[in-house]
Amino acid sequence: MMNASSALHADGAGTLAWPRNAGMAVAASSATRAEDAIAEIARELSGSDIGFLVLFISSHYQPEDIVAALARHLPGVQHAGCSTAGEIGRDGPTDSSIVAMAFPRRDFAIVAAPLESMKDFGIEHGSQLVSELRRRLAPTVGGVAGDLFAVTMLDGLCQREELVLSALQGALDDIPLVGGSSGDDLAFRNTFVIADGKALRQAGILLLIRTTQPFRVFKSDHFEPTSKKLVVTACDPEMRIVTEFNAEPAKKVFAEATGLDPQHLDGTAFASHPLLVRVGGEYYCRSIQKMNADGSLSFYCAIDNGVVLTVAKPKNMTEALEATLCNLDEDLGGLDFVLGFDCIHRRLEAESRHEKQKIAEIYRRFRVFGFYTYGEQFNAMHLNHTFTGVALGHRQSPP
Repeated sequence: MMNASSALHADGAGTLAWPRNAGMAVAASSATRAEDAIAEIARELSGSDIGFLVLFISSHYQPEDIVAALARHLPGVQHAGCSTAGEIGRDGPTDSSIVAMAFPRRDFAIVAAPLESMKDFGIEHGSQLVSELRRRLAPTVGGVAGDLFAVTMLDGLCQREELVLSALQGALDDIPLVGGSSGDDLAFRNTFVIADGKALRQAGILLLIRTTQPFRVFKSDHFEPTSKKLVVTACDPEMRIVTEFNAEPAKKVFAEATGLDPQHLDGTAFASHPLLVRVGGEYYCRSIQKMNADGSLSFYCAIDNGVVLTVAKPKNMTEALEATLCNLDEDLGGLDFVLGFDCIHRRLEAESRHEKQKIAEIYRRFRVFGFYTYGEQFNAMHLNHTFTGVALGHRQSPP
C-alpha cells in the first residue's frame, strides 16, 4: 500500500504529479481565457473515468464563460464548482487558475443541487433539497454499498451560511458535512457557483456523495484560548459588524487586547489574531474580515450582542496541520487524497510567517486539493481560520 509520502511521482519537468494508477484524476490550468483553460483540462482528463467533475475557479474567470466552455469540451459531464480566494492543486496553493477533480464513477456516486437563492433559504427548503438528492442518489457504487457525506459550496458574501447550514444539517441528520464559502481573492465583489450548465451568484451548491472508500470528515486549527474576553456590546447582526466591545469602541478594545497598533489593523493582522467563541464546551474561530472607516469591525461569521469572544493564542500552524493529516493517514491506513477547504486568513498568516512553502509541501505530501475560502463548514457550524475537509483512504472494493 502506498503511504502519503511515496504516492507522488515526478514528471518529465520534475514537478510532482498525480500517480497514474489513481482512481481520482486531478487537472489544472492557468490559461488566461476560460476557453483555453477548460480545453487544457479536458485534454489532461482524456481517458479518465469521470463520474462527476468538481471545479475550483479563480474569480478572474467569468462563470458564464466557464459553463460554455465545459459544454463544448466536456459535454454531458456532470459538474459543480465555485469561485475561490486561491486554489489548491497538485503543487499546493496557487492563484489565477482552475483546479478540477474528476471523481471516478467506479468509486463515487455524486448528485448535486443548487441553492439558487440563499437569502430566502429556510428549513423547509433544506428538507426538500436533501430528500430530492437522496431520491436521485444511487443506492450502491459499482454494485457495492457505500457510506455518505455531504459537501457545501456557499456564497461567501451572502452572510447567511449559519441559517443555511442549520436547515441542511437538520435534514441530513447523521450524514457528515464539510465545505467552504466561495471567495474572490479578497475583492468581496464577485463570488459565484456553477452547477450543470448554470452560472449562479448569491447562491450555493449541496453535493451528496456516496463512496466505497473509507473516509473521515475533520477540522483543524492552531489556536488556544487565553483569559482575555471581549463581549459584543453593540453590533449590526445582519451585516456582521461590531461597533463596541466591552462598551468601548471595537477598534480600540481589539488593538489593546492583542497588542496591535490600532492604526495598522489590516488583513494580515486579523489573519494572525482570530477570536474564539465557545460552543458546547469547544472553541471555534471567528475571524475579522476588515476594519471599516468608522473603526467598526466586519466579521466573516455571524455575530450578535452579548456574544463573548476570547482572544486566541496561536500555535504553530504547520505543526498542527501536519499532525492532523498524519493522524488521518494512520487512522485510514494510508490516505488516497484529501478534499480540503482552507481559510484565506490561514494563507495570509502562512505568508506573513514565511511558512507558505512548508504548507505547500504538506499539501503535496498528503495530496490535498480544494480551495481557499471566506468561511469553512463543518456539520452545522460555520467557522473561520480553520481547515476543514474529508480525508479518503484507499478503495476497499477491487478496481
